Amino acid sequence: MKIAAAVTTALTIAMLAACHNNDTNKTAGGDASASIYPAFVNELMDAVRQQPDNNTARVRLAIVLDSLGQYANAFKQIDTAVTKDTGNNVLWIKRGNIAEDAGDTLAAMYSYAKALHIYETPDALLWLAKLYAETKNPRALLIASRIKALALGKQYDAHSAYVAGVYYARTGKKQEALEKFDECIGYNYTYMEAYVEKGMVYFDNKQYTDALDVFQFAATVNSLNADAYYYQAKCYEAMQKKDSAIQKYQQSLNLNKGLKEAHEGLKRLGTE
Repeated sequence: MKIAAAVTTALTIAMLAACHNNDTNKTAGGDASASIYPAFVNELMDAVRQQPDNNTARVRLAIVLDSLGQYANAFKQIDTAVTKDTGNNVLWIKRGNIAEDAGDTLAAMYSYAKALHIYETPDALLWLAKLYAETKNPRALLIASRIKALALGKQYDAHSAYVAGVYYARTGKKQEALEKFDECIGYNYTYMEAYVEKGMVYFDNKQYTDALDVFQFAATVNSLNADAYYYQAKCYEAMQKKDSAIQKYQQSLNLNKGLKEAHEGLKRLGTE
């Protein structure tokens, strides 16, 4: 079965998102015009100015600006590229990625739906399915089943199970969510997002010991993953084990100094 029917709603959403004028101005460091860019970014900008029809350079610039949190300017670049090549589904996917980073769910759904309308790819299906799952839309399950049916291998099977797990978690179906996250991990035991989501199912149900067990195991799977320690800290904090919580927040920051949630945790505990 083609997925076209599954994205009909997304294309309806697209009609709303079409009104979106790309004024997504949420940036990590203020508006792009006020920023001082690194030299390599200025070089990319110069290349685009010198060759405005060079979509490859323009897309590269959009991706770099996105990574710097300069979403409004990234949108301008990717939209210019899309205008020059509206039938390129990859460009629509990249536009969706930028929209997600900017927190614009409608624009992201619109972009992924456009990409699927042009050419159906497993990755575009996944991007859209994840947004459906996060927004509690049952079409997430339809697309997850579609991806699984494509028989693309364990990695995509893991993605399919993860999407279904997120949908069940967001809709409060604890047991189904846990089963799907376990299924995901069974396909790929290094799938850290599945460990985090599984642990948070327990955490949200105030089963802090069970949640802690999941996050501790995740840290043994990937000892360099800051999130595994951050979520351990959240468990310890909820269990009122202050010293252990501080230690784990600090450990997460050793691996990711930009983890603002860990800094906030330390502030709550009076150490920052």
